Parts: sequence; C-alpha cells; structure tokens
Amino acid sequence: MRRPFTRRSLSLVTLAAATAVSVLAACGSPGGDEQTSASTRVPELGKDQKVSIVFESYNFGQAGAWTNTFNDLIGKFEKAHPNISVTAQKPKGSSPNPATDTISSIQSQIAAGSPPDVAQVGFSDLDFTIHSLGAKPLDDLFGKDAVQKNFDGAKYPYAPTARTLADWDGKTYGVPFVFSTPVLYYNASLFTKAGLDPSKPPTTWADAETAAKTIVEKTGSKGLYLDCLTKTAKDWCFQSLVRSNGGRVISSDRTTLTYDQAPAVQVVQDAQRYVKEGLTPVLSQKQAYESFARGEIGMFLETSSIQATFVKGAKGGNWDLRAARMPSYGSKPAIATNSGASLFVLSKDPAKQRAGWELIKFLTSEDAYTEISSKIGYLPLRTGLVDDPAYLQAWAKANPLIVPNIAQLDKMEPWVSIPGNSYLQVRDGMMDAVERSVYQGADPQSTLTAALKQGAALMPKA
Repeated sequence: MRRPFTRRSLSLVTLAAATAVSVLAACGSPGGDEQTSASTRVPELGKDQKVSIVFESYNFGQAGAWTNTFNDLIGKFEKAHPNISVTAQKPKGSSPNPATDTISSIQSQIAAGSPPDVAQVGFSDLDFTIHSLGAKPLDDLFGKDAVQKNFDGAKYPYAPTARTLADWDGKTYGVPFVFSTPVLYYNASLFTKAGLDPSKPPTTWADAETAAKTIVEKTGSKGLYLDCLTKTAKDWCFQSLVRSNGGRVISSDRTTLTYDQAPAVQVVQDAQRYVKEGLTPVLSQKQAYESFARGEIGMFLETSSIQATFVKGAKGGNWDLRAARMPSYGSKPAIATNSGASLFVLSKDPAKQRAGWELIKFLTSEDAYTEISSKIGYLPLRTGLVDDPAYLQAWAKANPLIVPNIAQLDKMEPWVSIPGNSYLQVRDGMMDAVERSVYQGADPQSTLTAALKQGAALMPKA
C-alpha cells in the first residue's frame, strides 16, 4: 500500500547541475573509466521479492498539481510493481522553495545513516551529488546499454540536449527528470488594454522595457517581473540572462567566478532600473506568482513548472495568458539554460538499487511524462510525445504555452554547477548580492565584486 508523503518528512532532491561535456571531461570521475562486467551488476529482483524504498522529491513539498500528480504516479507504479513499496517524502526544511532544502535534508539523513534510496536533485548540485552525496553511476549498476535503452524509450527518445545533463566523465549518474527553460509569459489582455499588439510580444529586453512602461502608464498595472533575481529563485535563470548578454557567472572550466564582469553587471543594472522606475514590483517569488496569476503584472519570465498556476489564475480571472521565447539582449542570441532536476540512486543495497531503477524508468516513461507535462507544465523530455495523439498532441494543441519551451531546447545550454563542498554558500552569496542590488538599491558593481571575493575564497584550489 502506498504511504503518502505526509507520513514522513525527510528530504528529497534538489537540483543537479549540468555542465558541458568538455567541462565534465576535465574533472575526475569517482567511479573510474572502465565499465563493470555483467557479473557485478545489480541483479534483477526475484518474482516474489518484496522491497521497500524511500523516494525524496521536492515535488511533494509543493501543494496542488505537483503533489497530486506525483502521488498518482507513485500509486500507478506500485500497482504495476506489487512487490515494491514506495515511501514518498519531501525535504526537511522550511524554505518557500522546497528544492532549496534538498541538499541539507539529504546530508542530515546520511549523517543519521538512513539516506533516501532514490532522490530528485537539481542540476546545479551535480558535482556535490556525485562527489559528496555518493550518487551511484547508473552505467555501473545496471549496464550502459540498459541506461541508454531507457533514454531511447519504448517509442520516443529523450531530446539530445537533455540526455547527458547528469553525466560525469563519460558515465551517467542520473536521469534528467523535470525540466524547463525560461519563458516570457505575458498577459495579452493587459497588452490590449495598453494599446499593445498581443500577437507581437517583445523579442528583446529593450522592447520588453518599452512595453512594460506602456502597461504601467496606460493600465496602472505593473509591467514586468523576472523570477531570476532572488536567492530563493537560485541561479539557473540568472545564468541564462548573463549567458544571453555574452557572459558567464563562472568560467567555462569552472575554476573562476566571473559574475562581477560587465555582462552580469549590466543584467543586474537593467533589472534594478526596472524596479526604480516602477516597472517591476518589489515582491518575493511566491508573492509575484500570486500577483501575476491575478492578472496584475504584464510580463513574467519564469519556468514552465509554474504554468498550471498561471493557467488557473488566468481562467479564474478571465484574462488571456500567452507565452513567448525569452527575449534577447539586442542582436546577441538568447541562450536558454535549463531548470529542473535529475533522479539519482543513493542506496547501497542491491535490491533497493534495482527497485529504485525500476521507479526511475517508470517516472521517465512516455506515460509518466504525459501526466507530468499535461498536469504540471514541465517540458516533456521525450519531445516526440507532443506530436502523438495517443500522448500529448491534443494537450499541446490546447496549450500553446509549451511551444516556446520546445523551440528553445535545441540551442539550450546546461545550468552549470559550482564546484566544491561550499558551492551553496558561493551560489547563495552571488544571488544575495543580485537580490540586494535589484530590490534594495545596492550598487551592482561593488556589491557583486564584494560577493565574488568572498565566494572565490570558498572555491576549491586548483
């Protein structure tokens, strides 16, 4: 019988960061280079072998579509695998963004000797998840062929840019799971009210600023909110803005922090100006979600995982919700990075490892993605599903909001993880400096430089 997440409150997973293949190749692999032999791989479960596993996911820390959808999926998994019992649980912690509590929650359970068997961990935590949390290389546990077979799918394969996001030094450690890129949601009703053409959303940030000013002046509503600029939001979307402006927050070899350089400073200066000019409201992430859902903000840069909230708000408030690709900085190409997380096996017990792999395969199947995408709004990593009437074709046609996400996937760049055991302090220090600059009026250049100096002292030595 399925045990719902409310019965226990352990941790789940946060983000595991994706880095380019060239970057990953430069780092040592804790698992070695040789593939394990078939004789040393985890055996299949016996026909009547009963196994209980713990699955931690920050989706269980979010009310509504997230928890309901994943409770439903766990129930279906247990029905299909009656010998495997799953305890689903959220991370320990009180952050308004449950994903923020993932790493500390898993660490506390490891210290207590009872880590979760399967965990959903964010892409920015990839380095730490492998080197400090003990994620097992799936290639070694189950064989590279089996891992690639899962990516290929029963009918639809993973998008090429998605399938290697949790690889390290040539091995697959996690299966990318929930996923999105930054999308510019906009209130077409406010556009019309302001005299703007809702069929022509902004394609550059200069255009977005102009549209925001018009919305403020003509409607009295707020013009624009970028959910990229607070510590709660983490740095996935901030990385996308900086990359789109020609910069990086960390060097391509991941040895040097670079977020006090001109491209990043300009991004922060622009956002600070939006606040000072009354175009962007001073709101927390949660407050901004609610305000946009009520139809009070013209444009909102956000992940598709919040799509269900916005759709519900638009229907209830009788306003027209639309979506567009992320704007660019002038003629520079807009570069989308990915949000989201992968699924990892943390258990050391062979039977639990095998049961965990069965759960991972189920949660990344065509049927599971059909539910996850249609009910929550996450991008289906098996993108062919949107063209199949048996899966997501009807939903995709009825929900054109997914189109910008899919269009950005081919040119997507991975959310880069900061290395070392102090990576959270480094990342949070960066985003705290961004937040203080944008919303509290601190000088962007000096604030980012000061934070970078503190972060550089926490980086691993070469």
